[in-house]
Amino acid sequence: PNLELETGEVVRAGHASTTGKLDEEQIFYLMARGVTELEARALIVRGLFASVLQRIDDESVASLVMGRLDDAFASAGSSSALLRGGANG
Repeated sequence: PNLELETGEVVRAGHASTTGKLDEEQIFYLMARGVTELEARALIVRGLFASVLQRIDDESVASLVMGRLDDAFASAGSSSALLRGGANG
């Protein structure tokens, strides 16, 4: 990834990312209450994204990201990589 800075006022900049598997106990808990596995995964991922997106001042950007996330889960279907825990899961 590229980090492009267009201001002379930035003293220091960086980026970070995190990857990992979803907590199977959280998924089990939600499924025990009638939520499907795909819905459980979507709820957990939305929660993780929401905690990051609330720091973005531009609400249209946050809405766009959540919309794309919702679209990904909507088109995933029950046999998707999302259900299995990702492309490597």
